[in-house]
Amino acid sequence: MTSAVAVAHAGHGAGAPAWPPGVVVLVALAVTAALTYVAATAAYRRRRLRPWRVTRTVTWLTGCALVVAAMSPATAVAPDDASRHMLQHLLLGMLAPLALVLAAPVTLLLGVAPPGARRTVGRVLRARPVHVLTHPVTAAFLHVGSMAVLYLTPLYALTTRSPLAHAAVHVHFLAAGYLFAWALAGPDPAPRRPGTTTRLVVLVVAGGAHAALAKLLYAHADRLPPGGVHAPADVEVAAQWMYYGGDVAEVLLAVAVLAGWYGSRARRGRPVPGPLSSAPAPAAARSPSARATC
Repeated sequence: MTSAVAVAHAGHGAGAPAWPPGVVVLVALAVTAALTYVAATAAYRRRRLRPWRVTRTVTWLTGCALVVAAMSPATAVAPDDASRHMLQHLLLGMLAPLALVLAAPVTLLLGVAPPGARRTVGRVLRARPVHVLTHPVTAAFLHVGSMAVLYLTPLYALTTRSPLAHAAVHVHFLAAGYLFAWALAGPDPAPRRPGTTTRLVVLVVAGGAHAALAKLLYAHADRLPPGGVHAPADVEVAAQWMYYGGDVAEVLLAVAVLAGWYGSRARRGRPVPGPLSSAPAPAAARSPSARATC
């Protein structure tokens, strides 16, 4: 006999094609976001008389695809499958948010919205609560701290029993991951955003905390997460996913931070420190006659 509970947990069973209702909602939102972004790029082209960057569209669609992949039956998890839980969290909390952030959705919104809406967005971005929330330290605390709360408290055990709690954790991971990536590497305008050095320091510290949590899970796989129903070997695999997958995501985030710094200096016409920028100009270029002919 098929029950409502069985339907709600479809996708957790082997080969089950159905998705839980919460998953369906999240996937529908990802598809809607992808279509809305593409429509906004067309409006941007008409309004600004120039095309929106294709690379940004690609990264947005990639981020939406990663969200769908994390929720798809291919990555559907059983309550006792810790490694696939971790894979979902890596996709939703680290990889998909970075791709979505690099698409600069706020910049696109400012490019297509009417003047009144642009002023409203500007006021929101300059508001002190938003500044505190989007500070890299706050974002890192919410991002890494939420992982610690999930894996070191009975919350994880609750998510294996409650589809609603599981969906809520997914939404939180996606939002916290987006906030963290946006605070560190977002190309969107962000008044009072700290400098590159501060953001890189926060990234290194957050990466260290993330790695320490993964090692703690691995070392105590027989007791963590509390109340879990996983075999220790499965928790060890999940901890390895967390450790090495987190390294990959953090390296990509560091590259994005440095690429943003490089691009900002290039746009301002400032020399980028390096062998080429520090090399002296040729003697002919420094001579008065050379300056006169330029």
